[in-house]
Amino acid sequence: MRSVTITLLQMCTPEALRPSPCPDPGFTIHERPTPDGTFNRSLYLAVGAPWQWTDKADWSAEQWHAYASSNSLRTFEASLHRSLAGYFELRHDGSGGIEIAYFGLLPDFTGRGLGASMLSTALATAWQSSPQRVWVSTCSLDHPASLRNYLARGMSVYHTETKPLPDSP
Repeated sequence: MRSVTITLLQMCTPEALRPSPCPDPGFTIHERPTPDGTFNRSLYLAVGAPWQWTDKADWSAEQWHAYASSNSLRTFEASLHRSLAGYFELRHDGSGGIEIAYFGLLPDFTGRGLGASMLSTALATAWQSSPQRVWVSTCSLDHPASLRNYLARGMSVYHTETKPLPDSP
């Protein structure tokens, strides 16, 4: 039987952040000025497809709109030389923390060292709100460099769990 290992990581002080410089000056990140469920859905599906992101795959347009419009969510868009490269979402968790809810690059932009810079920006941006902690969940189905990137930026593991995966049809 196949299994998945889920790893929860956190950073409890902004001083723990070990930023990574961007390898390409054409890589930019900015916050989306207006909530757009279509954008969040599109990036969720495109970024998550290789990594089996399925928890929101069957959401309706109305659910995506409500999610993206939530006062607790901020969405950021990453571009490389004006081409959309990826995104991340920061979500206030209701307990004084900020979750990196979704984070990833489109398949054509992985392997270029952009993920370390994007994560550095995500963490630094989250700390601007003075949370008690910044946290993220990753799993063994995510990009193979995900866990290494989180650890290299200064996050630490606070929980791991292995669960069986359902058999594929």
